[in-house]
Amino acid sequence: MEANDPPVLSAVGISKRFGHVTALTDVSLDVAPGEVVALMGDNGAGKSTLIKILSGALTPDHGDLRVRGERRHFTSPSDARAVGIETVYQDLALADDLSAPANLFLGREHRKAGIWGKLGVLDVKRMQRDAENYLRTLGARVPDYRAPVRMFSGGQRQSVAIARAGIWARELIIMDEPTAALGLVQTEQVAQLIKRTRDRGIAVIVISHSVPFVFDVADRIVVLRLGTPAATLSPKTTSHDEIVAAITGAATATPTDPRGNMS
Repeated sequence: MEANDPPVLSAVGISKRFGHVTALTDVSLDVAPGEVVALMGDNGAGKSTLIKILSGALTPDHGDLRVRGERRHFTSPSDARAVGIETVYQDLALADDLSAPANLFLGREHRKAGIWGKLGVLDVKRMQRDAENYLRTLGARVPDYRAPVRMFSGGQRQSVAIARAGIWARELIIMDEPTAALGLVQTEQVAQLIKRTRDRGIAVIVISHSVPFVFDVADRIVVLRLGTPAATLSPKTTSHDEIVAAITGAATATPTDPRGNMS
């Protein structure tokens, strides 16, 4: 990103309450093109609330969202998708009885050209060809392009969910605990998918409780504690113990601005 280019996404002064419970207080975050930002924090820190706001599932009580410098007001996930923001939820939201290509194009199906397309006839061969090409480019491992995804392993299903987001995202992919319940080999596969997505210039925000995974994939780590920003840290200059200390409040980490510059 050039010095004067706006971030892909800016959250400015985001606050959110649920009745008497304050989930977020004055949270700001910038994400640059091709940057992987990890959100970390203990349970109840506000991570899920923040990504629901960024993905359009919730609206903030206060604060602004900007995409490429332009102020946006999301009232639903479709608003976020319309500006190029896709989300991979922890439950993956896959259609288990459909194949990987069908899941990639679910709700966005290609139709045949001409009169057949006007009659609603789908171009199944084109969707399968495009899906196979994209999955191979991303390095996603799919055992059978015709099999229903319910037959896939956890890592393979995660690959399909990430690929579905990647094929449609123009700006940013948000991932909620993408390695939950995965083994070491599958976790490494997901890490490689995230890195390939970043290399294509797509920004990634990932929630994870795994410090080793975050150190492997993230360019920057943002720690939330009790709904407020506690620290912004670089994996290159931060130890695992310092991350844990920032999450628990056992020590005060050096603060940074939303872009990760030392204050």
